[in-house]
Amino acid sequence: MDRVTAARVFNRICELGSLSAASRALGISRPMVSRYLEQMEQWAGARLIHRTSRRLTLTPAGEEILLKTRHLIQLAQEIELRNQQNEPSGVLRVACAHLTATCIIGPIVSEFLTRYPALRLELDVNNHPVNLVSERIDVAVRITNNPEPGTIARRLGECRSVLCAAPGYLALHGMPQTPADLAHHNCLHYSRFAGQSWHFTTAEETEVSVDISGNFSATISTVLLDAAVAGCGIAMVPEMEAREALAKGSVVALMAEYEPARLGIYGMYLSREYQPGGLRPFLDMLEDALSGA
Repeated sequence: MDRVTAARVFNRICELGSLSAASRALGISRPMVSRYLEQMEQWAGARLIHRTSRRLTLTPAGEEILLKTRHLIQLAQEIELRNQQNEPSGVLRVACAHLTATCIIGPIVSEFLTRYPALRLELDVNNHPVNLVSERIDVAVRITNNPEPGTIARRLGECRSVLCAAPGYLALHGMPQTPADLAHHNCLHYSRFAGQSWHFTTAEETEVSVDISGNFSATISTVLLDAAVAGCGIAMVPEMEAREALAKGSVVALMAEYEPARLGIYGMYLSREYQPGGLRPFLDMLEDALSGA
């Protein structure tokens, strides 16, 4: 039984003099008001109100309980106000991949910790999915279109990718014009996927897929980008990671009319009700940062 709610209902009954008036004031049904009154009487172990066809009167026990419930409600309001005013504190444990740590979370760390000085942020950088329960992780930030089943997945933004290669590689092997041309190139890819295919969307929003192969794979995009800069082949990496290399001309963006499939960026956690204080402001700040990326 929610005893604080029952106490509030009992107080409104006493203030307004009827169950029906309390029902209207509280916006709950008349039977529910009766149920809360019965629960209060069970809790108190005594009849609290005499009910007649004309009016309600408090019993001696009811008068005593009314004073106590007023103190209870005041205390509950003070606790609620304190909770609203308090800054988040404690530890927030976040799991993410290397790219997410460096390009998405890293840039907001200083502002986040400055804004919430009572919080301690612990970042677990791992390119493999983690078990939120056994590894005591509060939230995992992942780039994926398939959020982990059994979690609450809040979409924070999206990740765009770019197909790129070094000018030296293109001078030797030619410039691909369509996804089909990639079958004749050395494609640098993620090693954690069993089957290798790249997906694109045309300007007409037609989806195109192509199977690719290559002689080098890695579990993190940074290494794939480094290999592309070195002239090893063609890589598909997150645009946010490739910006500097593209600006320097170390790599060139390919096939502008074919956009690599976009991926969602999600904050994944286990419960809406039981959350560490820093979880919501952390995800809010990430979402704000990604909306302006």
